[in-house]
Amino acid sequence: MSVALIWVVCNRFGFLETTKFETLSKSRTLLRSERIKNLVVLKQAALVKEQMREKEDVEVKPDVVLPGTLGLLSEAYDRCGEVCAEYAKTFYLGTLLMTPERRKAIWAIYVWCRRTDELVDGPNASHITPKALDRWESRLEDLFNGRPFDMLDAALSDTVSKFPVDIQPFKDMIEGMRMDLRKSRYKTFDELYLYCYYVAGTVGLMSVPIMGIAPESRASTESVYNAALALGIANQLTNILRDVGEDARRGRVYLPQDELAQAGLSDEDIFAGKVTDKWRNFMKKQIKRARAFFDEAQQGVTQLSSASRWPVWASLLLYRQILDEIEANDYNNFTRRAYVSKPKKLVSLPVAYAKSLVPPSRNAALSKAIDL
Repeated sequence: MSVALIWVVCNRFGFLETTKFETLSKSRTLLRSERIKNLVVLKQAALVKEQMREKEDVEVKPDVVLPGTLGLLSEAYDRCGEVCAEYAKTFYLGTLLMTPERRKAIWAIYVWCRRTDELVDGPNASHITPKALDRWESRLEDLFNGRPFDMLDAALSDTVSKFPVDIQPFKDMIEGMRMDLRKSRYKTFDELYLYCYYVAGTVGLMSVPIMGIAPESRASTESVYNAALALGIANQLTNILRDVGEDARRGRVYLPQDELAQAGLSDEDIFAGKVTDKWRNFMKKQIKRARAFFDEAQQGVTQLSSASRWPVWASLLLYRQILDEIEANDYNNFTRRAYVSKPKKLVSLPVAYAKSLVPPSRNAALSKAIDL
């Protein structure tokens, strides 16, 4: 079983009124989960600190020995860039401001994450079995050991040889794919949070070593990683709220069952796809929670290296606006898919760029003044 993270409970954001027994039970779960979370976050942070102590320059480390030629490796990275440009246009534009080594590394991680997600969400998803995911995890271990299977694996293999990236977040993402094969309901937000960590929060842990932390940052390495986790959770919660109708048509409900019941709702209401006052009130609370995670994430974005902040700010601002669009659609996420229009995207890019220019020591005061 992969390492799990469940370090936030619903009570933190005031969504559940619980009995004393329930509160005690959740507190015990939180304490256990905090210890488990630290195993992942602290391990990754330690790798970064070790690199800083050794004063290694991640941009001049030698290439990993790979089958073929350096030309093949360059071609592999170029292909990763093409995939990123095709499926994540705004983020791709932001990566162009990063240093060449960091830019290529982020492309390689993006492509691996996309390929992993496609295993259970792509055109061949119906043929994917737990054994297929086991084989994918074996390939992951091989590429971390310098034995890539194909061109795209080679790019990631080269990346993890140069940057202090730990394998555990990658394994945890695969565990999230396993959850998708065996689970289509989530009893509580704690369960949903764990799923969100596996499939999206892990991306933050993979990316921070590549993005780098600003030299002038006074934040602890651990706090930056926690904020990166928060951004992944926020993005996945937003995906879930945007895709309620689409998921329902596949027989899936990625919403806490206990909170639905508390709101007087059930799976049948979701499958019926009717927007009611009960649904609106339920959605308002879900959106509020997602925004709280975005707020937490912002504190970490400000601490990243200056060349890496723009793509992250752009992603954060654009994803957060999807929540605005759900509200604009009168909470009809059954038959209407919320999206950010191109004009709004174009407005967001310079705003994100302006926020990225503010250094960490000043960002807390100034980032609020640079708003959409």
